[in-house]
Amino acid sequence: MKNQILETLTKYWGYTSFRLFQEEAILSILEDRDTLTVLPTGGGKSVCFQLPALISDGTAVIISPLISLMKDQVDYLKDLGIDAECLNSSLSSSDQFTVIEKIRAGGLKLLYLSPERLMFEQTTELLKSVKLSFFVIDEAHCISHWGHNFREEYRQLGFIKKEFKNIGVHAFTATATLEVQQDIVKQLNLDAPHLYIGNIDRPNLNYRILPRSSHLLGQIVEVIKKHPNDPGIIYCLRRADVDELSKKLNDIGYQNLPYHAGLSDEERKKNQDEFSSERINIIVATIAFGMGVDCSNIRYVIHSAMPKSIEHYQQETGRAGRDGLSADCTLFYSGGDYRTWETMLRDSSDKEMLLSKLKAMYNFCVRPECRHRTLVNYFSHTYENNNCGACDVCLGEVEMVQEPLVIGQKIISCVARVQQRFGADHISDILKGNRTASIERWGHEKLSTFSLMNSETKVFIRFMIEQLLGQGFLRREGEYLTIAITGLGQNLLKGEAVPVLAKPIVAVKKKEIEIKRRSKRTQEWEGLDEKLFNALRAKRAELAQSKSVPAYIIFSDKTLKDMTLTSPKTIEQFANVFGVGATKQKQYGQIFIDVIKKYEGTNGQG
Repeated sequence: MKNQILETLTKYWGYTSFRLFQEEAILSILEDRDTLTVLPTGGGKSVCFQLPALISDGTAVIISPLISLMKDQVDYLKDLGIDAECLNSSLSSSDQFTVIEKIRAGGLKLLYLSPERLMFEQTTELLKSVKLSFFVIDEAHCISHWGHNFREEYRQLGFIKKEFKNIGVHAFTATATLEVQQDIVKQLNLDAPHLYIGNIDRPNLNYRILPRSSHLLGQIVEVIKKHPNDPGIIYCLRRADVDELSKKLNDIGYQNLPYHAGLSDEERKKNQDEFSSERINIIVATIAFGMGVDCSNIRYVIHSAMPKSIEHYQQETGRAGRDGLSADCTLFYSGGDYRTWETMLRDSSDKEMLLSKLKAMYNFCVRPECRHRTLVNYFSHTYENNNCGACDVCLGEVEMVQEPLVIGQKIISCVARVQQRFGADHISDILKGNRTASIERWGHEKLSTFSLMNSETKVFIRFMIEQLLGQGFLRREGEYLTIAITGLGQNLLKGEAVPVLAKPIVAVKKKEIEIKRRSKRTQEWEGLDEKLFNALRAKRAELAQSKSVPAYIIFSDKTLKDMTLTSPKTIEQFANVFGVGATKQKQYGQIFIDVIKKYEGTNGQG
């Protein structure tokens, strides 16, 4: 059995070995054992159920949340030479009829359905009339009320075990805390499932979290400049923010398209297709640009504001670097983001739970600790490394304050002297020694804390206040966001608790950081001809556009990179390129070999 599994993996996917837990999950599915598999984005979850579907008798039914995600998955499988279809409202009546006839004839290995479609009585009866191999619930975190994407139809999928007895059910997700895992098992009525919980860490992602300045556009452009011609996503909080930022970027020459729920279905689909086929490299979006994004070659994700939970952040940054190559994730936040989300969540039925997640996200932003470790610990895993080498803190881009206790005591003392009745900006002015009209009106220039931090910039003082807020020493209260002292803050004042404070990045530090970043990219691309890589990438885009599929369906960046390094000149050599199975070898081998030969001939190589 194990030999058959590995042969199938190599034949269709072009891989010669399994990733963590893949083989175990596949064997459990083939043994008809229910499973819950949690693997990081890019960890190969799809192979865990697509491969056993090829070996098993009957049709595997995959429950997927979005039509666009189904289409991409089906297009990808067909490109591998696998019989797969989706059945949803995007199909014409005649196409739906054709798919139904294929199902009845037993000619499909994988069938993709939405949870809503599965609920139709005629769909249930159709599936009962044919041989099924197993059910898969993809993006299974949607099931859980603890999860961040509550969806009512997903909560009803427990009926599968009642309606389809003796057929295995397998749940897959990239994001699940311990509570979510338990809820998934309960809601799906899984029978003594095998659990495969992989490490959710994505070591190829470089996390950077920075305070948002008044020149956000400039901050975003700095990131884009480091990725010329690379696909990237920029997330915004509101639709209006998307439209404004998209226009500003286009006006200064950074071609992009917007994506949010306020656009028509046609325009959203067109913009997503333009991005996935690499006709446009930048998309500016709200979280509406979500699970339907399955491109493996996204090299950077920018958040122009703080997401509302770590689960959201993990999902959204997870869209970068799915091919395993290095990718950058940069978040620009401000204290105002917390207040914005707090207002938006005010009327939610799960307000307390959502606010606790929001606080965890804000603390993640302002606490200068290893980003990878914090994310891993949040999802109930243990992070073993002392230094991740892939976040701003561990790369030495964040400089720590030498006397955090003294700084914290100065700020909290000032808050106490204004009787906890003023906001962060006013407190910063007092500590800086700025004689504003407001300060003179209240006589605060006479306070002992006035000008107590006059050697620091106001930006520095505000940054310290935000960190004390995020770490629970201070809190914002009321309509006017006045700053109050918490019990932990009182302990700090007594010297019984010490905050962890980082300095804001200054211009000199930025130059040092930039040198380090350039050095890291040089190491990653050492020995690789970037001009040849770009020629192969252009051919991939051309093929994707002609077939109306996302570029990654043709080949991932990782495959193109291996192709560039090995320069195959024959079909036999092409078969040894990473990610090239038998169908892709036959379909694309000569096309890419010709690109390589033409490039080398033009450049006097070979």
